[in-house]
Amino acid sequence: MAIVTNQIVSIEYEVSDGEKVVDSNIGGEPLVFMFGKGQIIPGLESAIANMSVGEKAEVLVKAKDAYGEYEAEAMQEVPRDQFAGIELEKGMTLYGQGEDGGTVQVTVKEIGDESVIVDFNHPLAGKDLAFVVSINNIREASAEELISGIPVENQHDDCCGTGGGTGCGC
Repeated sequence: MAIVTNQIVSIEYEVSDGEKVVDSNIGGEPLVFMFGKGQIIPGLESAIANMSVGEKAEVLVKAKDAYGEYEAEAMQEVPRDQFAGIELEKGMTLYGQGEDGGTVQVTVKEIGDESVIVDFNHPLAGKDLAFVVSINNIREASAEELISGIPVENQHDDCCGTGGGTGCGC
């Protein structure tokens, strides 16, 4: 039976980039998401669409259907003084605010006296990803989940540590 949009899906997975395991939740908490809402990479979502509870599969997701192709123009030279107070190291990941107000992740590629070269590509951009994935559960979303788009398993009782409840945008 196919998984359909708005169902809540729970999976266990291990993913490698062809060289090493880059992420896994095997033996830990399952990944719970609302199907069809772009909450996981498109290639994995497409690959599991016809799977059933208890089914396990090996899935190869091409770079274009994962984190996209690597874009050389996503490298940028930034004045070093914009990193004041940060002890920079080659390869480190930094987070900042983009022009649209969203969070931006960059990787430090080179550190010079006057400038720093950062890479705006996702660390897995340009890489085909090999998944071993198991479907733990598939269920219908509740009315609240349909409105919020957030599975109840991913909602937290406190609001950024304030005890204010869910739905506060944390």
